[in-house]
Parts: sequence; structure tokens; C-alpha cells
Amino acid sequence: MAEPLAARLNHAWRVVGTGISFAAFGIGGLLLGGLLFPLLFLVRHHQRRRALARRLVQFSFASHVNLMRWLGVMTYEIHGHERLKRDGLLILANHPTLIDVVLLISQLPNADCVVKHAVACNPFMRGPVRAAGYVANSDGAGLVDDCIAAVRRGGNLVIFPEGTRTVPGQPLKLQRGAANIAVRGRLDITPVRITCTPPTLTKGQKWYRVPSRRFHVQLEVGEDISIAPFLTEAGDSPRGDALAARRVTDHLAHYFDFAGETSRAGT
Repeated sequence: MAEPLAARLNHAWRVVGTGISFAAFGIGGLLLGGLLFPLLFLVRHHQRRRALARRLVQFSFASHVNLMRWLGVMTYEIHGHERLKRDGLLILANHPTLIDVVLLISQLPNADCVVKHAVACNPFMRGPVRAAGYVANSDGAGLVDDCIAAVRRGGNLVIFPEGTRTVPGQPLKLQRGAANIAVRGRLDITPVRITCTPPTLTKGQKWYRVPSRRFHVQLEVGEDISIAPFLTEAGDSPRGDALAARRVTDHLAHYFDFAGETSRAGT
């Protein structure tokens, strides 16, 4: 009888801990956007202000991850972390759970992101987005060029090619935008495979539907994927870049699907 009671108490605590985590994230976002980030505009030098803003985002995300771990909600591990200690990376990752974006950016002091137009215009988020110099997707025609420029400036651009979280039980559906950035910019790809066991905070799942045990997230930073072979294979035809982007997308779908199989095996 003791074991089932202990399990129920543990489950109840993790529901509470998850609720505390969500509340802390929201309150922290309001404090950062309303108090700290406006102070950064006192820094006149644009590049210095952007660097400070990105480090502040990293620190806040790292603090949130540590809070969740301290509350007993989650654990995590990172393989190949040293590959993230470079500048000018195009980082592409799969997107199984809500926490993976926070966990990945918590490892990057110079992370760059593509944010939705609504987020960039939000009164609470406009300041942080502007200060950090994130790429807004409001300009569809120039978005790829903006992303390429962000990497060439030395930023570590994080993109989830699925565009949204993975739908459990469904095959990966990658959009071609990330591949277009790599192909048109002649940029190698730093891939990150993310697994979450047991699956939680997936697309459409309520936050309070916590798994039977605390979840574990693993980030595997792979060797860079060279873009040159895809360009060579596609040739110099007028549609060469489009063909290369299609093949890069197919390659990434197979690469990331391994993470999906691992997550499903751990349920």
C-alpha cells in the first residue's frame, strides 16, 4: 500500500511543480520584458546591447531549467555540448516537447531565433525581441536573407524545421524553409536530436497531464552536416537550389526520425 501512495504523492507533487514552473516562466517573462530589458536600451552601442540581451535570455532560460530540475519535474543530459561553443552556427533541431526550446537556448549565450510577427509586436515581448536582435518572420520574402545574415554576423541561429511541435504518433513533417537557409547561404548545419522520455508537453497536451514519472530530455549535438555534397549533387541547373533544399529536408527528416523512434521506445 505504501508504494501506490508514494507514487500518487509523487505524481501530485509533479503536477504542482509543473504548475509552479509555468507560473514562474510567465512571471519571469513579465519582469524581464517590463523591467530589465528596457534598462538595456541605456546601453548605446547596438552590438553590446544585443550581446547583453542574449546573455540575459540564456541566463533566464537556464534558471528556469534548473528550477524544473530542482522541483523534481525533469532531468536532462547533453551530448556533444562542445560543438555548441562556436559562433555562426545554423542549429536545426527536432521539436518533440515544449521545454526543448528553453533547454537548447539555455546552452547558447549568443542564440538567435526566428520569432512570430505577433510576438515581435507584443507589448511585453517587443522590447526583448528588439534588444536581442531576433529575426521576425513578418517579411516572408526577406526572411531567408535575414536568417543568413544573422548567421554570418556570428549569431547561433536556432530553427525547428517542423515549424511546430511534433504531433505524437505522426511522421515528421519538415518545412523546407530551414533547408533553404542552408542551401542559399551555403551554410553547414549543426543538427540537434532531442528525445523526451516519457513524452510530455507535446502538441495538444495539457500541462497538468504529467507522465507517470519525471521526464528526461536528452540533447544530442551531432557532427556538422556539410551542405557542399547536396549542392554538388543538385548541379548548376536553374532549379539546383530547390532540388538541394528538397534533399536536405529529406536527409533531416531521416536524421530526426531516429529521435522520434527513441522517444516512442521509452514510453
